[in-house]
Amino acid sequence: MELEQLRCFVAVAEELHFGRAAQKTGMLPASLGRHIRLLEESLRTQLLSRTTRSVSLTDDGVSLLQEVRPLLGRLDEVAEKFRAARHRPSAILRIGAIDSAAAGLLPLLLQDFREAAPDVITQIIEDKSVRLIPKLLAGRLDLVLIRPRDGISRTLNVQLLFHETAVVAVPMGSALAGRSEITVQDLAEEPLIVPERRSRPHSHDLTMGLFADFDMRPRVAQIADEKQTIINLVAAGIGSAIVPRWTSKLAVSGVSYIPLAHPSGSPMHRLPLSAAWMKAVRDPLRDTMLALLQHNVARYAEFA
Repeated sequence: MELEQLRCFVAVAEELHFGRAAQKTGMLPASLGRHIRLLEESLRTQLLSRTTRSVSLTDDGVSLLQEVRPLLGRLDEVAEKFRAARHRPSAILRIGAIDSAAAGLLPLLLQDFREAAPDVITQIIEDKSVRLIPKLLAGRLDLVLIRPRDGISRTLNVQLLFHETAVVAVPMGSALAGRSEITVQDLAEEPLIVPERRSRPHSHDLTMGLFADFDMRPRVAQIADEKQTIINLVAAGIGSAIVPRWTSKLAVSGVSYIPLAHPSGSPMHRLPLSAAWMKAVRDPLRDTMLALLQHNVARYAEFA
């Protein structure tokens, strides 16, 4: 007894006419009749009484129809459910991130999130903190990874995750490129590429603060806005730059990334990374990602 045979039987039983049943199932009458005969042989009973003018159900035919019709109906419901699921729009989680977090933290976080929510699509918007926060407030993003600042909107939850480690990006041809580490004093005469403070206050203040600790001023050769531009300028030999360690993931040849030495007793200038989200908005997908982030934050920080 096969499913196709049962469907053919139900079609004939409902129409009581092989021609109409054949049209209903999209089969030839001869093929339909063959399926019925095979079904009767497998059940060892006659299901239909056939004459040249009419088709009727036997007692066994009536009993089988009563048993089979709800089963086939249920099978059709299950099939439709799965077909509808394939066309159902996938849930989307919209994440904003500054460039270093997009290069370093997000690949780690999304790998873990994919295991927890494999059907969710994540949309990544990479931008500066000053541009990501308005997008979050406007409802265009669900979660952002930013540099925190004073006076941020009271409608946001802001959680400090960890601090990113600073390294020095130097041109491959520089005498500093072969060092195992670089001190601030080593950079006294080195031309530096410094971020523009209005758009990247933390990165700008990091460089200035490191030099101020030693009563020094950096030799600023160039001010640039985008991190990718800064690294391209380093590769071109314009100067060196103090950047987050995750910046080394930007694929640019001609640049070496050297650890920045931190003398004991001097204040530590680091780059804070925080997560921010709307307080009044309920979002289970966002909360799942936040839970993963909070659970694994110590592991993620090891790579920063």
